[in-house]
Amino acid sequence: MSKKNLDDKVEIQDNLITKLSCVVFGLSNLVHGQIIKGLGFLAIEVGYILFMISGGLQNVANFITLGTVETGWVEVPGKLLPVYKLGDNSMLFLLFGVLTLMITVGVVWAGYCSMKSARKLQKLDKEGKAIPAFVDDVKLMLDERFHITLLFVPICGILVFSVLPLVYMILVAFTNYDKDHQVPGHLFDWVGFSNFGSMLGGDARMSHTFIGVLIWTLIWAFFATFSNYFLGIIVALIINQKGIKFKKLWRSILVLTIAMPQFISLLVMRSFFSSYGVINRTLISMGVLDGLSGAIPFLTNEHWARVIIIVVNMWIGIPYTMLMSSGILMNIPQDLYEAATVDGANAVQMFFKITLPQIIFTTTPYLITTFVSNINNFNVIYLMTAGAPQTSEYYVAGKTDLLVTWLYTLTKNKMDYSLASTIGILIFVISATFSLLTYTRSKSYKEEDAFQ
Repeated sequence: MSKKNLDDKVEIQDNLITKLSCVVFGLSNLVHGQIIKGLGFLAIEVGYILFMISGGLQNVANFITLGTVETGWVEVPGKLLPVYKLGDNSMLFLLFGVLTLMITVGVVWAGYCSMKSARKLQKLDKEGKAIPAFVDDVKLMLDERFHITLLFVPICGILVFSVLPLVYMILVAFTNYDKDHQVPGHLFDWVGFSNFGSMLGGDARMSHTFIGVLIWTLIWAFFATFSNYFLGIIVALIINQKGIKFKKLWRSILVLTIAMPQFISLLVMRSFFSSYGVINRTLISMGVLDGLSGAIPFLTNEHWARVIIIVVNMWIGIPYTMLMSSGILMNIPQDLYEAATVDGANAVQMFFKITLPQIIFTTTPYLITTFVSNINNFNVIYLMTAGAPQTSEYYVAGKTDLLVTWLYTLTKNKMDYSLASTIGILIFVISATFSLLTYTRSKSYKEEDAFQ
């Protein structure tokens, strides 16, 4: 056999080994002398096969059905009395099914790495270069790829404690897991998009509640965001004006609201504005109100409660914007103001042409983040009103409930986990869509180097 034919044969053999490496993990590594690495890949594949045989395939089957046998009393031949028998647990079937699918994805990725390593070894062998030993791979992971080594454990933790529960809760939205299908006594099953259909028009009361709570959530997020934002800017401008004394003192006083735990501030404010609170009692003692029967329903009337929540939120949120705006104001070049003064611009014109554009450009990401966080602002609503006043128009929701507090009530009080998960997904879609559309159209994104 000629040398050319021998080379062609070797090349064909190498290609075959490379292709087989996606079927037998680590085969190319073993052939090229990377024993430890090859055995590592092979161990992953063998372990996965054993896992699937011992229970993985059953987990997938249970994931599809979510159980068929309910827990309860059953008649047993030969016994006079029924026997209490444990049935299937839909919750565990769903969890183990998700875990099995995640393990499968991980093994597929390991197969891709095996194939990638095989192609690299084939290339090195063809070029006549030395094959890296295990020691060389270890040195590489401790030097050039040290970041991967450090991130391995945290990423595994994120997958187990964040991604797994997140995927699980997303899938719950496609089931009928509610108060009538509680485990382990009962089973729940897949229902597809019926929960989304009920929320978006299929169920009149449910969709009415969702639309009403969504509108108030957006109204709240708008006023809670922009009232704090612009008032914080105004406070920062006042404090930073020339001639204002004790600037540090005024900033420190405002920062005290941040230093105090938020839940304490909110509970104190709730006490102040209650029907028997300080404000109503003060107005009664001054003769403005006619006894407790004439107390202003700050937290029990729909319109009053919404206004009070927004006002109280200013007390908490304005200092954050004030501090941030102060830092921006102190870094705006004074040459811009001097040039504008020479051109005849007044204070109002300089604010709208110089100050405000600089602040908005710098704080646009913060503004978007604040708006989204206010959509999910659980503390202010729950600690001030807990969603009250309640109404029969809504399904398990009050007039001041946000989507996130409604979700909490459905979970805690009604155990409607599937509906709560559905609301969570819709909140994410709304927040993500708003964030992406707004930020990608802002100057902070399009003109990143405009202000230097």
